[in-house]
Amino acid sequence: MNLVVDIGNTLVKMAVFQGDVLIKKKTALKQNFFKNLEELDQSFPDIKDVLVSSVSKTPPKWLQKLQEDYKMYVLDNELPQVFSNFYATPKTLGNDRIALVSAASKLYPSQNVLVIDAGTCITFDIINSKNEYLGGAISPGLQMRYQAMNTFTENLPLLEPEEDVDLVGNTTIKSMQSGVIFGITSEIDGVISMYNSQFKDLTIILTGGDSQFLCKRLKNSIFANSNFLLQGLNYILEFNKSQ
Repeated sequence: MNLVVDIGNTLVKMAVFQGDVLIKKKTALKQNFFKNLEELDQSFPDIKDVLVSSVSKTPPKWLQKLQEDYKMYVLDNELPQVFSNFYATPKTLGNDRIALVSAASKLYPSQNVLVIDAGTCITFDIINSKNEYLGGAISPGLQMRYQAMNTFTENLPLLEPEEDVDLVGNTTIKSMQSGVIFGITSEIDGVISMYNSQFKDLTIILTGGDSQFLCKRLKNSIFANSNFLLQGLNYILEFNKSQ
C-alpha cells in the first residue's frame, strides 16, 4: 500500500493507493500535516512506501517522520522517470508537470497526450506515442488574471469567477468577467487546435483546481480528471519501487 504526499504553498494533499486504485484522499492546511498523517496511518496500517512531492521547502521534521515510518522517496529531477525526457532544462521542470506526464504515460500508453493543468498557472504538456515528453507551455491561470487586473491598475476591483457571463459586458465588472473567462477558454481551445494539427489522434486531459469550471465551457472534447496528478505520483512511486 502506497502513500503519496503533494505539498503545495498552503495545502497538503495525501492519497493512499492500493496498487493503482485510489483508496483515500485528504486535503488540508499545512498546520494539520501531522494530524492527517496520523489519521491515515491508523486507518491504513499496511502503508509501506511514501513519495513526497513539494513545490516549496519541506519542513525537515516532516521528512524525518515520514522516513521513520515508511520507505521514503522524494520526487526531484534525479529520481528515475517513467518517460523519456526531451525537455532542454530538466532541472527546471516542476514536480507537478513530471507527475502529470507520468500519469499520461501510465494511463494512455502509445498515445499522443496533451495534459492541461488549470491551477495557479495553466500548464500544457505533451507526451507523444513513443513515450517522449517534448515540453509544452505555461500561462497565467484564472485567479491570476483577476489578481493581475486588480494589482496593476488603480480602479479595477478583485473579482471571483461567475457561472453566467455575457460575451458583451455592459459594465466594467461584466467586461472584466467576459475578458477573463472568454479569454482563457478561447486560449485553451486555440492551443488544443494547434496541438491537434501537429499530433495525430490526440488525447486531451484537463485537470487542476479550475478544471470543472472550465471544462463545460470548452469546445474541444476532453477528459476531466481531478486526481490525475496524484495518480501520476503513485505511478512514479510504483516504478521506483521496482528498480
